[in-house]
Amino acid sequence: MDFKKVKLVVTDMDGTLLNPNNEVSSRFLNQFSELKKRNIHFVAASGRQYQSIVDKLELIQEDISIIAENGGILKFDNNTDVLLKLSSENIAKAIGALRSIDAVFIVLCGRKSAYIETTNPDFIAKFEKYYSKYTIVEDLTTVTNDDFLKIAVYHFECSEKHILPHITELKTDMQVIVSGQNWLDISHRDANKGYALNILQEKLGITKEETMVFGDYNNDLQMLVLADFSYAMANAHAEVKKIARFETKSNADEGVEFVLDQLLNGIA
Repeated sequence: MDFKKVKLVVTDMDGTLLNPNNEVSSRFLNQFSELKKRNIHFVAASGRQYQSIVDKLELIQEDISIIAENGGILKFDNNTDVLLKLSSENIAKAIGALRSIDAVFIVLCGRKSAYIETTNPDFIAKFEKYYSKYTIVEDLTTVTNDDFLKIAVYHFECSEKHILPHITELKTDMQVIVSGQNWLDISHRDANKGYALNILQEKLGITKEETMVFGDYNNDLQMLVLADFSYAMANAHAEVKKIARFETKSNADEGVEFVLDQLLNGIA
């Protein structure tokens, strides 16, 4: 394996770069300094809110690119652009369908803020791990004056089992993807991390053969296929392991850092 080809490193956040305590390791921050010295560009690509990613990577955020909201937002060269938005009609349709499902919590994800219509303390405790800026409203369908990128939906047991089967009709007009054990995301039919990563690769003049990607869940699939150096975490969903060319250790065992050490040391 010729790691000398790598010019772009892209990682998911939750379940990938972040450890089970929701933290970025000091080991990675040291590795980032070395990546920068070697002119290897780093990208954080997540379903998370843009502001939340910035908070997690505050020490390096001015030197990296960010793909947020599953490809809805791209930050490159300190310019932040909304790539694809949900229409008001699709928002109303999705929220209507979701409200018919028991025990789900809906998050309307805007560029300025996330919006929720619940004060359930157990959900908010989970939600605040991923959203730094949010507003509690009475009715999500009445929120205006923002660019809406995604609807995130949470179920305390399993999103794939308890949400996905009930909203298959939404797949006609929107992208519906399980993004975690408890989360499901609804977005513009063309929005995904791979869509944004392809735009970034073109801006940088970097090819698939020069790209390294790490992921753990189904919202990482489209970006994994854009990298010859594609890695599934040991804790990854089975579909991710099918798509990725390689596997690394879990996020609890610093699987990203393990591979980055090999990259920086030139070890195949």
